[in-house]
Order: sequence, then structure tokens, then C-alpha cells
Amino acid sequence: MDNESGLPKTLIDLQQAVYEAAEEAQAHGSSREDWRPWVEAAAAAENAIAEHAAAAGISADEVRSAVEKAARPA
Repeated sequence: MDNESGLPKTLIDLQQAVYEAAEEAQAHGSSREDWRPWVEAAAAAENAIAEHAAAAGISADEVRSAVEKAARPA
């Protein structure tokens, strides 16, 4: 855990990838292929959040909220 939020950097990086994939998809269209990277990034982030929450003994919703806040673009 190498940030002020106390979250693993990998979780924040995964969530930032979700945000970036959404921006890219919105810029290019609404086809299934345009949104595939976002779907994949969101699934990876959600799995990592669930694993972290289970290991830490806290709710996934709590972790997700903290990750989204820490990863939100400035």
C-alpha cells in the first residue's frame, strides 16, 4: 500500500484503466467492440476489489468506493 488512501496501487491503477477505457469508448461510438475494453477493465477491477475486500475482511462496496475516489481523475 503505497499511497495516502492506504489502498494497493494496483487497485487504483485498475480503476483508472476503467475510467480511461470508458472515455475512449465514448469518444469512438457505441458498438459492442468500442466498449469491450471497458467491460474487460471493469471486470478486472471488480475481481481485484472483491479479492482485496475478502482478504481484508471488509465489504467490497467499501473498498470499491475508496478505490473509485482515489482513482478519480483530477
